[in-house]
Amino acid sequence: MTTITSITQSGLTQSGIASSAAPATGNPASAQRAELARAAKAFEAIFVRQLIGSMREAGQGDDIMGSSAVDQFQDMSDARTADTLADKGGLGIANMLLQQLDRASQDKSE
Repeated sequence: MTTITSITQSGLTQSGIASSAAPATGNPASAQRAELARAAKAFEAIFVRQLIGSMREAGQGDDIMGSSAVDQFQDMSDARTADTLADKGGLGIANMLLQQLDRASQDKSE
């Protein structure tokens, strides 16, 4: 539980990833499921950011228009793209994580 909290309290919460899940009702299981969903989406966003960053580094070399300002705006654009992809379930990593965690919790309860 500490890992989930630390992930959702990172800088990703300011982009809206952590707040995109529906608020949980009074049921502790659904509250935990909502928190797991937020953490899974945050993980997917981090993964996609790393993926986009690696693709950009392996790109076409130096840019004619390259400057620190352009790099900063590209990083911001990449982060927003990654957050949007994760929020919409673009790669499906968050859903796969949730399915795996659901199976693990069912195995523990049996």
